[in-house]
Amino acid sequence: MAGSTRILVWDGALRLFHWSAVLLVAAMWWTAENGIMDWHRRMGMILFGLLTFRIVWGLIGPQTARFGSWRIGPAAILGYIRNLRSGTHTPSFGHNPMGTLSVIAILAALFAQVGTGLFAVDVDGLESGPLATLVSFETGRLAAEIHETSFNILLALIVLHFAAIVTYLVFFKDNLVRPMVTGRRAASDFGEGAISDAKLSWLRLAIAVAAAFAAMWGVANAG
Repeated sequence: MAGSTRILVWDGALRLFHWSAVLLVAAMWWTAENGIMDWHRRMGMILFGLLTFRIVWGLIGPQTARFGSWRIGPAAILGYIRNLRSGTHTPSFGHNPMGTLSVIAILAALFAQVGTGLFAVDVDGLESGPLATLVSFETGRLAAEIHETSFNILLALIVLHFAAIVTYLVFFKDNLVRPMVTGRRAASDFGEGAISDAKLSWLRLAIAVAAAFAAMWGVANAG
């Protein structure tokens, strides 16, 4: 396998989810800080749809998108940490064990953000999430408080994620951003046994997109 050959690692749908989530989190922070709550709610609904898509894509998407491909067992994590401490780093075809833990933590924080935002109510009861009518005012206020706390946790996780990207670039000369933009890495990074299985299935993509729109429709009409 020629070193110049580049194989597809991250499919286009996964990359679009990743960068859309990045932009939406930044935009939602800005709209909340500036009191532009109509747009904050609209973008929150889009993020809810994206997270629904990611769950479905984690079940039926290509190999590197599937939750079943994640290596998060104690042996895999401890072995990976030992290799890093010894200065050894072999790129993974997909997420490495530590990267997987980071992704899980960020996804959990995003779900907490969106989930509490759906039910949140402000102090005056004037601004509320689309499902706030389904809960009491006290529950809506609790959701709003968790919504603020979970954002701080999300922000800390994003900072750690960025720090890890810089660390890999500086110490291991491994640019993790470029593959998430182009989708491809050099085949030589993975040895002779690497086989790309990250191509899109349009039927499965249609199913995941339909599920996302159905979830958004359900929330929009539930309140």
